[in-house]
This record gives sequence, structure tokens and C-alpha cells, in this order.
Amino acid sequence: MNPTRRQTTLGGAAGALSTLLGGRAAAQTSTTGQAAMTADLLLVNGRFSTLDRRNPDPQAAAISDGRFIGVGAEQDMRALAGPTTAIVDLGGRRVIPGLIDSHMHIIRGGLNYNMELRWDGVRSLAQAMEMLKRQVAVTPPPQWVRVIGGFTEHQFAEKRLPTLDEINVIAPETPVFILHLYDRALLNAAALRAVGYGKETPDPPGGEIQRDANGNPTGLLIAKPNANILYATLAKGPKLPPEYQLNSTRHFMREMNRLGVTSIIDAGGGFQNYPDDYAIIEKLHAAGELTLRLAYNLFTQKPKEELADFAGWANQVKPGQGDDLYRHNGAGEMLVYSAADFEDFRVERPDMPSTTEGDLEPVVRLLAENRWPWRLHATYDETITRALDVFEKVNRDTPLQGLHWFFDHCETISDRNIDRIAALGGGIAVQHRMMFQGEDFVERYGARAAERTPPIARMLEAGVPVGAGTDATRVASYNPWVSLAWLVTGKTLGGLRLYPQRNLLDRESALRLWTQANTWFSTEEGKKGQIKTGQLADLVVLDRDYMTVPEDEIQDIESVLTLLGGKPVHGTGDYAGLAPPLPPAMPDWSPVRTFGGYQKRAGMDDRKYAFAAACGCASACGVHGHAHASALAATVPVRDEGSFWGALGCSCWAF
Repeated sequence: MNPTRRQTTLGGAAGALSTLLGGRAAAQTSTTGQAAMTADLLLVNGRFSTLDRRNPDPQAAAISDGRFIGVGAEQDMRALAGPTTAIVDLGGRRVIPGLIDSHMHIIRGGLNYNMELRWDGVRSLAQAMEMLKRQVAVTPPPQWVRVIGGFTEHQFAEKRLPTLDEINVIAPETPVFILHLYDRALLNAAALRAVGYGKETPDPPGGEIQRDANGNPTGLLIAKPNANILYATLAKGPKLPPEYQLNSTRHFMREMNRLGVTSIIDAGGGFQNYPDDYAIIEKLHAAGELTLRLAYNLFTQKPKEELADFAGWANQVKPGQGDDLYRHNGAGEMLVYSAADFEDFRVERPDMPSTTEGDLEPVVRLLAENRWPWRLHATYDETITRALDVFEKVNRDTPLQGLHWFFDHCETISDRNIDRIAALGGGIAVQHRMMFQGEDFVERYGARAAERTPPIARMLEAGVPVGAGTDATRVASYNPWVSLAWLVTGKTLGGLRLYPQRNLLDRESALRLWTQANTWFSTEEGKKGQIKTGQLADLVVLDRDYMTVPEDEIQDIESVLTLLGGKPVHGTGDYAGLAPPLPPAMPDWSPVRTFGGYQKRAGMDDRKYAFAAACGCASACGVHGHAHASALAATVPVRDEGSFWGALGCSCWAF
């Protein structure tokens, strides 16, 4: 339905819209004599999921000065219109509050987004390798081609990663670095030369450089279980200059807006130093170019010097310092290195050292005394138990109630520890890492153990604040709809059903974890997360109805219109052109220019990539075995479908 069909609609007031969205509201007198606000923008003919239980299904919403000033019947909202009010007809589309990711690494990710080839959403290794080949062809020396997480081998029809031989055939001279979650990285020969890894290079603590029979590195780096080898190797690559990092961050924010995200809590990250690595995001904030609301946590970077890090930062910045677009949120997700476990389910659970409690206690005391909220990465119940011992000890001297501290992840948390968290007033932020690693977890621990990874329903029953996020960009995709699909279906990207019905959420409950519930984790309750009078006007119009589409389509949902504080930050289709245009992705060889970010299933040529599943590639094709990705790397006419099949002469690929 065309959104410009009604009076004083968006199309007829485009000029007014661009002016009024930056202006302030005027007062008018209502028929009752009471002062009312004149709306800058009216949204009508929508199917609103407000998440306001007192007003669950209105017809329209009015926005002024960046906030909702009315949500209700269309006739009542039209009474708030003035001569310059823009009216947007939503054509009966589903409307939800702007999504909030309670755990993401967008500040670090933004600095690198334009350099990364994203395999997020790609459903065939053959397609992934074709993308890699095309990117290698345009990447100039000494730059690398990087695929930095956000995917799992289980999402591919072939159910495997590329081989090093396949990568080397595609890229004999251009360095290629492929990060698979936080369990391994694949480097071609050119990348090994670029990072200087050779026969004499020692294995770092907690990591392995795989070697051939002669002791030479093969190109496979394995986290056993420490991901520092992956972090450190990636850090050796070229970086974008500051002006390109600004451009890169803007493109990444717009990608998140395309998927309906309007707020993110940044969880810090390895090699993300404060304040140096925050200069780009702060410059964008100062220039008024943020299209997301960001609350950031500070992540210690110095093993054995963590207390000094936080003591210094406590004198520089205070929780809540900033504004509604950019604000400090406390400490973590790394508080002390000795308390960090890892989420690689391919290997055994790591045991924390005996020093963990002694290292953690002074940091937690410092944070509690300074009223700094914190978040702590904890995958396993054993880690949570030991951390809670420390938290309870500190709580006896400095009460933690009201501090909005929380654990991240908690895949194997016990009922007892859920109740301990509730008693201390803490929360739990969950992510969809199991959607990417569920098969690995089941292989190691069994299907029964996987049924509550994590036990979200039990957390909610205990009254613990629970919020949802992605932990993107490395161990999972940044696409929030993939997470929402996981919460509702309990399935992995590979199609494995992990959870019984009792640990699944209905669609509204899942959406609430991505909106209203997440405001607790940034201490912003009542400010956003609902379509409700007085709250910030962050809102998303969807391309399909989240509440009614088949479960398998939830992960494919996108936004057609995203508003941040009532201003368009993304628009497509009927709403194309409403958001300010972005300059092209920089540099000119950026994978973003060619491929964009998350890859749509609907945009793929399903016939071309159906062969992998049809021929049973996971077990082996009778003619070619597992050589499908190798064939795409070879010098054959892959861009022409008919010649491709004929040149390879295997009918199993075509059906």
C-alpha cells in the first residue's frame, strides 16, 4: 500500500518532514481548553505492538520533539496534527519499538566493518567461496580479505568449513583470514607470511598453531580454549585510517538500522582500549551522526593490572555520564582475566585458576563502592558459582541492590545460582550463541544437557531481569531476528531443535526481551523500549508481520522504516529516501560496496546452491566427494549456470 495516499501525507510533505523532524513542537489549544502538543509526525494505519499492556493495539502514534506524545485511535491522533505535520500511512504493516541489543561489540566492529566480508546469513559454502573469490580479485596489497565471525559451518548446506587448500587456490598472493566463532581461524599462505608465523614461532598460552609433519604452520589456528591467539593474530592486519573508520562505523550503524536496531549496549572487547579506541564513535556523536543510541561498558585490557584500570577510569567517567545517544554504562564484560571462561564447546570446559576469587574481589569492591554497574562474561555454572561467592561477600559490606549488575551468557547456569542472582538483585543477559554452536554442545555434553542452554523460562520465573542480545560480531551474527527466531523456535541455524516447549518463549515475550526488558541493563527503564506516550520515539516498521509469519521466516525479517527519536535513519521501498543518504563505503574495494552485510536468503539463487544438500554433501557426493567449494575456486565459468554445470559434468549438483 502506498504510504502517500492520505491527506498531508509523507509524500506531500517531504520538505516539511526534513525540517520538522529537527525542530521543536508548538503548543495548541485542544477542544477541551487544555494545552496539547502539535505533532511533528503522525503514523497511521499500522498494526502496533506497543508492549504497553494498558494500550496494546492502537491505530496510530503521534511524535513531537523526539518523543511519543500520543498513542491511540487514529481520530484522536489526527487531532494533534497541525499545518506542518507530516502523516505517514503505514499500509497496515506491523510496527514495533526499536530493538535494543544488550550485548554487542559495535564500537570495535564499526572500526573494521568496511574491511570485512560477511558470511552472516550465507547458506552454502559454495556461495561463501564465490564471494571470497570475487573479493580477492579486487583487494589491493597489502590489504587482507577478512571473514570475521558471524557465521557457523552448521549453517552451510555442506556442513563444513573450507579447506586451506581451497583458500590457497583462490588467494595465492592476497592474505586471507577467516575467523570461525572463537574456536579457530584459517589463514592462507599469504596471511601466514604477513603475520610472520613460521617453523620457529612458539604456540601462545591457550592456543595452538597447527603444523605439518615438518613443523611448518599449516594456517589453522586453534583456541584451546583461549581466544587470545585469534585476537592477537587478527590485530596484526592493516587498519583503516581514521576518516575511513568514521565512514565504516556509519555504514555499520545503518546496517543495524536496516535490521530494526535503534539501541545497543556495547560490551567492550579485546584490543578495545579506552579512551583511544572510542575517539571515532565520540566524533560521530559530536557531529550528530549517530543513528543508534549507545551505552558502553569498559573492558579491562591489562591482565594483572585490572584494578588499576578500573581505578583510573573511575576518576575519568561516571555511570550514566553522557546523554540519550551516548552514555557510560559501567564495567565489563571482562573484570579480571582470571575469571574469564570461554564458550568454545569443541573443547573441554576451562577450569578457572585458584587466584580467581582473590583477583576478582578487590575489583568488585571498587566498583560497588563507586556505584558502578558491571557485567561479567560467564558461560559455565562453575564460573558463576565462584563469582557469586565473591559478590555475596562484597554485598555483606556494600549492598548491591539497585546497582544493575549482571552476568552475560549463562548457558549452563543452575537453578540454585539463578536464585542467588535474584537474591542479590542482579540480572542475566542472554545471547543466541547456541544457535551457532548447539551441535557442538550436544556432541560434547548430550541433547539432555542442551535442553536448558540457557534456561530462560526458569530465569524469568525467578524474577531475574533478563534481556537478549547477540554478542556480535564474532561469535554470532548481529542480526537480531536470528536471535528472536532462536528464542521462539529453539533451533540452531543448522536446523537442530535444542529446547523443549517449556524453555521456549512466545513471540511477544521474546520481543519484550529485545526491547522493554533490555532497558534495565542500561538503567533506562521507562525511557524507551515501548511505543508509549512520553518515551523516546524509537520505532520500526517491518517488511512482514513478526506476530504471524511462519516460524522459519522470523530470521528473514527486516525494517522498511526505522525511526530514532522520530527521525528516519533507514527507509526502503515506499519509504526509500527518507533517511539521509550515506556516502559510499570506503575504501573503494570494501566488501560492503559489493555484498553489503547480512545476506538475505530470499536474495540467493536457490537452484545454484541447492546441490550441496541434494547430493548429501555432508557424507560425500558419489562423484565429486566434498569438492563443490573447490570447483568454485577453479578456473571454470562459474558465473554462467549452464556452463558451470556442463564444465563440471555432475548432474547431482543440478537437482
